[in-house]
Amino acid sequence: MRTQSKLRKKSFTVVEQAIHQIRGFKKLYEEMDDKVRLSGHSSSTLSNYARKMAQLSLHFGKLPEHISEKEVNKYLANLARQSKTPSLSDFKFTVYGLRYCYRLLGMNEKAIALPKIKQPNKLPVVLNYDECKALFHAPDLLKHRVLLSLIYSAGLRAHEASNLHIADIDSGRMMIHIRQSKYNKDRYVPLSTGVLQGLRKYFYACHPVEYLFNGNEPGSPLSVRGMQWALREAVKKCKLQKGITLHTLRHTYATHLLEFGMDIVTIKDLLGHERIDTTMVYLHVARPNRTNLFSPFDRLYQAD
Repeated sequence: MRTQSKLRKKSFTVVEQAIHQIRGFKKLYEEMDDKVRLSGHSSSTLSNYARKMAQLSLHFGKLPEHISEKEVNKYLANLARQSKTPSLSDFKFTVYGLRYCYRLLGMNEKAIALPKIKQPNKLPVVLNYDECKALFHAPDLLKHRVLLSLIYSAGLRAHEASNLHIADIDSGRMMIHIRQSKYNKDRYVPLSTGVLQGLRKYFYACHPVEYLFNGNEPGSPLSVRGMQWALREAVKKCKLQKGITLHTLRHTYATHLLEFGMDIVTIKDLLGHERIDTTMVYLHVARPNRTNLFSPFDRLYQAD
């Protein structure tokens, strides 16, 4: 019985552990859940904030509101020391979670006293046309060649590509339906004719079920980690020296659209950005002109 109890305890998520061990954490979590849903943020926002608040509460054995400023600063300083890039680490999400929690509890002075997160003032890494072609041709598996081509051709976030269902590909209207992505929004983006040909070959060869790109488990999507592995292998094969991630393909999509003449407002909508300021960064690497809606994948092979 003790062994079973230990196994059950180990299987708890950090949030569940906090709910069981910290008095009042369940109520805090429910209030955060209500606030996140009412504000229209995605479920990943609640997950990130709740996890960090649970870790903090378990560390001190009390709710965030009862932790002193000195204790919070020491905790954050330790997190910052553990990462070479604190702005992209647990440090950042802990600060964001604390700020959200304090404001929820009406403790605005504590929220203001938290350290500011410095945003890196860097332009995105962008691939040139030849690098794109080499990358899309590199994978040995047809599935991975189509996957990387599709992410670039539609400017998808990694989790958007992972969550795509077969039914989301509308070849009749030549559109891709992206459902409940960041900010809980749906959007449509153009389906490339070139990528559609690859998708058809892949579909008849691999017979995906439900999800467009299946994972190892039946009925599960290909994980973001699996997609990252496919990209890393392709980058190695191409011997590309740039720091390339899946998001690089999205940056490249936006930049190429500008270079091919699409206007910045349309690109904002295609990317699913909440604010035009986020999209404006691509103006630093391309000069926009107005034109009709299209996918850059097709123009990529017309540029030869």
